[in-house]
Amino acid sequence: MPGMSAMVRQVLEAVAADDKVVERVVDAARGHSPEVARLPAEENRRHIAFLLSEGIAHLERGGAPDDGDFSAALALGADRAAQGVSMAGLLRGVHAGRTELIRAAVELARSLGVDDGTILDFMIDLDHYVGAVERHIVSGYHTAELQLSRTARDLNAQVLRRLLVSGDFPDVSELARAGLRPDGRYHCVVSGVTDPSHARTLEQRLHTSGGVFGLVEGRLAGLTHVPPTWSDDLLVVSPATALKSLRGTYSMCAQALAAAGASCGVRLLTDLAGETALAAFPALAETLADSLLGQLDPKSSFHHEMVVTALCYLDNGGRLSATATALHIHANTVRYRLDRLVELSGADLGDDPDAGRSHVLTTLHTWWALRSWLDRSAR
Repeated sequence: MPGMSAMVRQVLEAVAADDKVVERVVDAARGHSPEVARLPAEENRRHIAFLLSEGIAHLERGGAPDDGDFSAALALGADRAAQGVSMAGLLRGVHAGRTELIRAAVELARSLGVDDGTILDFMIDLDHYVGAVERHIVSGYHTAELQLSRTARDLNAQVLRRLLVSGDFPDVSELARAGLRPDGRYHCVVSGVTDPSHARTLEQRLHTSGGVFGLVEGRLAGLTHVPPTWSDDLLVVSPATALKSLRGTYSMCAQALAAAGASCGVRLLTDLAGETALAAFPALAETLADSLLGQLDPKSSFHHEMVVTALCYLDNGGRLSATATALHIHANTVRYRLDRLVELSGADLGDDPDAGRSHVLTTLHTWWALRSWLDRSAR
């Protein structure tokens, strides 16, 4: 954009730097394309950030819309092809994101005092450039689609998606080409890895134990006779399961992956059963936290310390010394914080159990309320 004013550059930079704008574009793309919505939101944010960065650099340099570096657009198209997103699903997301981006840019420009004539010129140039980006996304998709269609990896990924998500159940010959037996029982492995290049690296490591892996709903997933025992990345591993039952197992693994949060390494699906079941009812968690801990102030550092201490106390089996060691404080401090929490909220920490109620359920309710209160106060 030759001679682009400092004010317009400011608008472009504000668009890229505003996390709320990026989130609006992400939400628009996910809201209009169910296939894009099945991908992790962080994957969408990563690509949009790259596209905005390239767009700013291109518009500041000037030149024709098709002259420039479109590597991020090509990579986006290629990644979506590798992740199994259809062309129609991809374009629905791209068009919705494009519309929201232009709308947000106009709003930001007006808030900065840019006159309507300048905004119109700016929007015309921006729309031309975004159109070029869209063409390169489509080009990247088609190129990757042709490459993937010729590889065994893509065939394996297609079989995995039909086993784990949707589509006709693969026939015996398709299973055999993927190295699977119809009567076999396999551990379902679901990772938190979404970047295709990172996924390929992890896939190569996992292949040392055999099995078939590929990108399923944007994440590396697979089936194996021998479950992995180590990983730098988060992996959720199910018990061995018959092929016909894998869709339900995969769904549980995906939910457990979300419940595991920022942890790393290999986590057994069964070990995450409690967290996964509780995470399925966020509204109930909020209600429970309000009911049991409504007297606490999320802005109070002391109240935060009380809740952290109580949660640690329950996690350590109600042992004062173990809690004190874990928190690096004196046991008397632990006791004081617990007593104050009980005084303020009436929380049941198991010291005086109700004979008419299951102690396990009481502890579960208290633990869940404490965990939910902390999660909410951190937002």
